[in-house]
Amino acid sequence: MELTEVRINLCGDHGSRLKAFCSLTFDNTFVIRDVKLIDGNDGLFLAMPSRKLCDHCPSCKEKNHLRARYCNNCGRRLNESRYLQYRNGNGNCNGNGHHGSRLKLHADIAHPINAACREEIERRVLEAFDHELERSHQPGYVPPSLDGEDFELYDERPARPAAAAASASLNGVGAALRPTGTAMH
Repeated sequence: MELTEVRINLCGDHGSRLKAFCSLTFDNTFVIRDVKLIDGNDGLFLAMPSRKLCDHCPSCKEKNHLRARYCNNCGRRLNESRYLQYRNGNGNCNGNGHHGSRLKLHADIAHPINAACREEIERRVLEAFDHELERSHQPGYVPPSLDGEDFELYDERPARPAAAAASASLNGVGAALRPTGTAMH
């Protein structure tokens, strides 16, 4: 897969560590949104889109994120230190009764699976970020929108082939869609 487009939306707060939101398009066909460009202790880095990790309420079995103090469904008070069992992404201790040092409260939704891929994506995003910073200083600058901007690029939904439609009719699917009183000849 080739990274064919990088869109950058700069964040306005200059004191924030969050510098930009990014939208990455691969092969002009697949988009990953909500990639964050963050100013970390060692410089800029990419944070891939992620979700909060959850566990289940012991009473009603509803999912709740690991830092929730009360169940979203039944309102029961949850053990506030239960997230500690998820250090380094699992509930295992390291033998001496202590968990690993890294707390895992989020899981990536999409991410590169090797260093070379991550480095290439970061290189391209940083180039696009620098370019967008330059553009932002121009008169009349309008920041790009990253939400819903590519719907017009989608091809029309392909028409259903006649053979598939006929097959569906023979299997009774078409009969359920026909108005009453009409017969199929």
